[in-house]
Order: sequence, then structure tokens, then C-alpha cells
Amino acid sequence: MLIAHLPSGYILGRLARRRWREVPGIVTAAMLGSVVPDIDMLYFHLIDGGRTHHHAYITHWPLFWVVIGSASLSVGRLLGLPHLPSIAAFFAGAMLHMALDTVASPIMWLAPFSRHPFELVAIPASYGNWVLSFVLHWTFGLELVICTWALWLGWPRPPLPVDTPQKGT
Repeated sequence: MLIAHLPSGYILGRLARRRWREVPGIVTAAMLGSVVPDIDMLYFHLIDGGRTHHHAYITHWPLFWVVIGSASLSVGRLLGLPHLPSIAAFFAGAMLHMALDTVASPIMWLAPFSRHPFELVAIPASYGNWVLSFVLHWTFGLELVICTWALWLGWPRPPLPVDTPQKGT
């Protein structure tokens, strides 16, 4: 995924807000969670110099997010924290990131126990630039659908007309 992680987090957050209306910040938490695995891009560019694919780093190990998320929710429940739905939305966003990356990029779902990568579609390097290969592949259409859905959800709509009683009735 190139452009759909943040919009997918927005969609997740809006769906979560339907269930937990009274929880402030749940949409923000889902959006942050949906992009936080890519924090490894800092290490990838600044330290590693691009030698190791960033999906090999711990922030792209789904089991890492499952363990950290489970521990966070358990501690939050023990402490009686009021924002458990936001914590859950954050980690659900991170797992959504992993699922979306699996569509067209290798993700090691069982790391650190297995380094076997899973991906639904391997995108061939059809063009000299890898970004062009991704953008011109049919799987990019899924990203466009996600972005369109998020725009539709966020687009302001005029309020519904209120029925007013007619004079003389």
C-alpha cells in the first residue's frame, strides 16, 4: 500500500465511532495506528540506508502488534482506564496496516518464529521505478477505492430537511 493506510484508518475509526460514540479520539487513534508501523521508514532511510526491506523490521511483524496490543489492553483494563476502545482502535489500525500491506507486499505474519513472507499478489518490476510499477498495477485500484470511501465518509453533507407543520392544519 502506498496511499491508503491513513484513509483506511479513518474508515476504521468512523466505524468504531458508530459503536463507541462517547469515546473521544477514537478516530484519531485508529488513524495513528494505521500508519504507525511505517515509523520504521525513519530507520530504513536514516540508518539502514535502504539495505533491508522495511517490512522485515519488527514494526511490520503482526505478532509484535498482537502482543503489545494485548498487553496494553490488559493493563488498561486492570487500571480501569476509560479509553480502552481508543487503545483497541489504535492496535486494530496497526493490524489493518499489516493486512493491507499483505495484498501486494510480503509480510512475515509469523515472525519472529518464521520469516516466511506472505503476500496475495506479487507486483512485478515492470517499470524502472518501483513506485510506477505499483501505481500502474491493478491492485492500486483497491487503494483508490479505499481513498474514495474515506472521502465519501468525510465529505460534509447538508442537514436533512426538518418537517415543519403546515399553517392551518
